[in-house]
Amino acid sequence: MSVAVSDDGLLVPPGGAPLVVEIDGHYVWSLTPARDGSPASGGVLVPWPGVLKPYLSGRGRVRVTDPSGAEILYDDEVGLGSGRGALAVIDRSGHRLSVDKVGHLARSFADTDDTVRQEILAGTRRAIDDLREHAGVAAYLNYGALLGAIREGRMLAHDSDTDLCYLSDHTSPADIVLESYRITRAMRARGWRVLRMSGGDVKLLLPLSDGRVCHIDVFAAFYVEGTFFQLGNRSGTLPREAIEPFSTITLHGHEFPAPRDPEAMLAFLYGPQWRTPDPSFRYADPPAGVRRLNGWLRGFRTDMGRWTELYNGPRRAAIPNGPSTFAQWVAPQLGDLPVLDVGTGTGRDALWFARSGRRTGAVDFSRGALGVVRRRARRAGLSVEVDQLILGELRSTLAHGARLARDPHHLYARHLVDCLDADALAQLWQLARMALRPGGGRLFLEFAVSPELSPGDVRAAIEESGGVVESLTTGPGEDLFDLPLPAVCRIRAAWPALTPQPASKEIR
Repeated sequence: MSVAVSDDGLLVPPGGAPLVVEIDGHYVWSLTPARDGSPASGGVLVPWPGVLKPYLSGRGRVRVTDPSGAEILYDDEVGLGSGRGALAVIDRSGHRLSVDKVGHLARSFADTDDTVRQEILAGTRRAIDDLREHAGVAAYLNYGALLGAIREGRMLAHDSDTDLCYLSDHTSPADIVLESYRITRAMRARGWRVLRMSGGDVKLLLPLSDGRVCHIDVFAAFYVEGTFFQLGNRSGTLPREAIEPFSTITLHGHEFPAPRDPEAMLAFLYGPQWRTPDPSFRYADPPAGVRRLNGWLRGFRTDMGRWTELYNGPRRAAIPNGPSTFAQWVAPQLGDLPVLDVGTGTGRDALWFARSGRRTGAVDFSRGALGVVRRRARRAGLSVEVDQLILGELRSTLAHGARLARDPHHLYARHLVDCLDADALAQLWQLARMALRPGGGRLFLEFAVSPELSPGDVRAAIEESGGVVESLTTGPGEDLFDLPLPAVCRIRAAWPALTPQPASKEIR
């Protein structure tokens, strides 16, 4: 049976064997028809991943093969989308991108030259040394880096980062989190940029000479009541003797610590077929273990990847640069106080506020968004205080709330309420209560009205948290891309200062 390529995806023969997709000789994606597709006339239709769709417009040669490349199922020039221009999945600097193991676009090792590969390996070795000498934990190579070293004697062509784990002596999740934050502080003191992913998982950001930043993941591993847990999401049975004392492996001339029994670790991670290459592999984690790890260590970064893909990808160009109509409505009400744009996105409104000479801050939980705002502010010569705020992580909310309580601001949030779950929304009210009550600032909200989010519900939540809704209007509006919405709600709210209560008289 033949393969067909269209805007909808790939029509392929049914089966459980993985397939590899290349465009003009460059790897872009791996799939398994039985898992990723649905029955269609003539075979199985596997839709293009959402992260690829913005790039699939133009003409190029598409090739579909088995993982080894020996069996070619399709190899022809196609036109997708408009059919004009080159069909290429590349970043703004022209570097090739592919879909990684968690569904994000990244630059794989297959498109990395040897000089940069050596930088990655040397940086990974330095991370291991710093973790041992300055953070007090012994890290070992794991996941794709370990698999590549043991199975192929090299980095996996379709991988895009390196992975380290450390086996904690702690058995309480609370102690695991405290240890992880201690590690973060120690590594930052060594000059590393650190991105926290959960209570037991951080990324070390390694700048490379080709302009990109490689991620070195550092995962906690630990035992609780006899069960082995390893971020991200692995859990089950693996004896401590399979990990410690460490063995040693060599990867592209660099020596790394590894689990004592690397084959046992790889079978635990990838199953008994780990020796068979499968670039489309996905983990099948025990639901009970995932639930426990989520409850212990996670819960606030679920949608991070989706927003980062938006702000780093071509769809960002569809977001207007000028001020929104909401910003223009808010501006005359600000007085002399500075304003903090919460959930700033591309910073279009924050930058407009700053252009008027107003002291302006911009916070978001997406690093992609914050990078956009910093670059735009720098190019425009504007001073905007840019920082990360993760609503849903109480530590982040309280830190910002405490700072703003000493530095009175207005809070401004356009289409933020629409995007928050119940826990994060509760922390927005917590932030407003801390930030606005001492200094007299206001919270300005605009959000899309829907059956799930009504003006009455938002008013009730504000009032329940001690706020007062001073103004509430509804009417037609615009979404993130300034496309028409039938109804948006605009709210101005305040959190009045608490009135001190007289001390009660002591009864003798």
